Amino acid sequence: MIPIPRMPGLLEGPTTQVGKPVSRVDGRLKVTGAARYAGEHAIPGLLHGYVVSSAIAKGRVTRIDTGKAMAVPGVVHILTHENRPDLAWLDRKWKDQDAPKGSPLRPLYDANVSHSLQPVALVVAESFEAARLAARLVEVAYEAEPHQTSLLMNRDITFTPGKDKGGFEPPPAPRGDADAALAAAEVSVDLEFTQAAEYHNPIEMHASTVEYHPDGSLTIHDKTQGVLNCQSWVCGVFNLPKSSVRVLSPFVGGAFGSGLRPQHQLFLAVLAALALKRSVRVELSRPQMFSFGHRPETWQRVALGASRDGTLTALVHEAVQESSQAENYVEIVVNWSGQQYRCDNVRLDYRLSRLDVHTPLDQRAPGAATGVPALEVAMDELAWKLGMDPIQLRLKNYAEADPNTGKPFSSKELRACFRQGAERFGWPDHLPPPRSMRDGRELVGWGMAAGVWDAMQNPASAKATLGANGKLSIATASSDIGTGTYTVLAQVAAEVLGLETADVAVEIGDSSLPQAPIQGGSWTVSSVGSAVKAACDQLAKRLHALARDAEGSPLAGVGSVRFADGHVVAQDDPSRRMPIQQVMRAAGLPVLEEKALSVPYALGRLRHTLGTHSAVFVEVRVDAELGTVRVTRVVSAIAAGRIINPKTAGSQILGAVVWGVGMALEEEAMTDHTLGRVMNHDLAEYHVPVSADIPDIDVVFVEEHDEVVNALGAKGVGEIGIVGVPAAISNAIFHATGVRVRDLPITVDKIRAGLAALP
Repeated sequence: MIPIPRMPGLLEGPTTQVGKPVSRVDGRLKVTGAARYAGEHAIPGLLHGYVVSSAIAKGRVTRIDTGKAMAVPGVVHILTHENRPDLAWLDRKWKDQDAPKGSPLRPLYDANVSHSLQPVALVVAESFEAARLAARLVEVAYEAEPHQTSLLMNRDITFTPGKDKGGFEPPPAPRGDADAALAAAEVSVDLEFTQAAEYHNPIEMHASTVEYHPDGSLTIHDKTQGVLNCQSWVCGVFNLPKSSVRVLSPFVGGAFGSGLRPQHQLFLAVLAALALKRSVRVELSRPQMFSFGHRPETWQRVALGASRDGTLTALVHEAVQESSQAENYVEIVVNWSGQQYRCDNVRLDYRLSRLDVHTPLDQRAPGAATGVPALEVAMDELAWKLGMDPIQLRLKNYAEADPNTGKPFSSKELRACFRQGAERFGWPDHLPPPRSMRDGRELVGWGMAAGVWDAMQNPASAKATLGANGKLSIATASSDIGTGTYTVLAQVAAEVLGLETADVAVEIGDSSLPQAPIQGGSWTVSSVGSAVKAACDQLAKRLHALARDAEGSPLAGVGSVRFADGHVVAQDDPSRRMPIQQVMRAAGLPVLEEKALSVPYALGRLRHTLGTHSAVFVEVRVDAELGTVRVTRVVSAIAAGRIINPKTAGSQILGAVVWGVGMALEEEAMTDHTLGRVMNHDLAEYHVPVSADIPDIDVVFVEEHDEVVNALGAKGVGEIGIVGVPAAISNAIFHATGVRVRDLPITVDKIRAGLAALP
């Protein structure tokens, strides 16, 4: 291993705030209704827009008749491609920070229709009800063209993408000869998997409220994961200076990737506000939430070869995912298979298929939640074929270094995840045979799987302002999409300066604040938290200098200090201390302010693979006659570096496990391919887990120390909690029933068909 120098400023020793299970500092605002979301701001004279969505999947609009709609009392204007103001022409003007290669959608740009539910008009009225009524009266005629919306019907027409999206790395070159090794393997499995498209359905639907000011400037309240991304995108599309556009998003009712790119309601609201010189709000309905990006439909093949002692000798992982006709949306689906286990012969292949759909979009743990479960089900099948315990097979092929690159992991406590998760679950040394555990009419099964996700970091800035009253405020343009960002940033700041979390106010979700990346990828604590720490470290240095130089100071000449209980304290003599407020009064300073930029530790990241890891254990009960599945126990053991707040981090894992249950058993966009239209575009028919579906979930955070990942040693937990769950459930269903279903979601009809086919 290449030695890496210790990073300066790493949090060390016992902590007072970091590591505490602090309740959300914004919780009271949310439960009392004081928190205002994008569609809840009361603006005088506000107009309301309602989207008219296309009824075809591909073709052209040949006529739009707005006469009946305009006759509705309160209707002010109807925007279409025929009367919209001039817009940016170049593709680069329409690209945002998360855009893949290609041409982004331009709503109302021309008569062309590229996917079902594409916006073709916007009705603007004095009330939401009038706009919605009038939208139903807009008559649109189309010239439909043949479309293709089925991946499985189009799987042979593919292409290999390049680095077509930020963060995407094409699969590494093959190592060894996987196909020959597979053919020669003593034991092998060769399996195909499919996964249905899934759509974003957070509690808060997408909305944008645009305040139009007399000077022509805009204040935009948007449901987004990146206020700076929205600001730069609006300025590019509408040719506006950044000084005239401010985007606010202090509260987000869930996003999970849906807010990474500006959605079309933002464009339409700004378009209408500028055209009418009035404030406008546009909200999407629940069915219209199915009109934009989604987790793409996927076909995969995983083939494993092994010797009889369980040593992997061959690994093949191929995937085909859908993308749109206009953009190359890519995910890291197969690369994880080359990293997860030690194997000398590996071939990974990833391709795209163009369909007449909206460009897919990142959805919680994009790529990993798709590709890792396929690998983990294949590993389970191989374990049963070998007669090995599933954990032992994984330990037999445990990768101490990244097989894809040869680099060491900055830290990897997956062994501890296996051990502690198994202990908590009660996993036996040897699982009983499939279909051997029964309770009345229910078949009982146990399954497990491993998970992996990157530990990423992006440049971020933060400003720390300390008042003479000892209160600290933190400002950064980051978002809080429900992850607890307000709380953990307050904890990090309080830790550095020896304050209570309650003494720290955090301001986020404002494009006028210091730069921060879009919130996604589990990188917010790593990125923004590091910036907050850096800014507070700078404040600490100034306070030390002021305390040392103050007249009559007990800290005169003290070279090393720490901060505790609102005091500057001599490191070697705790009796020599000075209150922070006294330090500032002595210096005659009403306020101290520092701004810092944090960037990833480039050398450490170049020399290491950084990731989070998990082991998930699940118990299911399957009704032997009905085929219904109940998930009755879940243990999720997580290794994600330093856990800043086990309460909010635990909530992230709980939510991710619930989502994994949905992936495994419920979530599925059912498309009528004759119409090219998702038919179950509501929460009555598009099923997601409800409270009755979810058992108690036991979260175990494994201790993991990492000096390379960032100054905090924290990796982030937003994605890792979902990655292994679908596979663990699938493996448990097999153990319960003897039936393998490799087509997600695993629904009752598929289980019943499998049970009927058993001898």
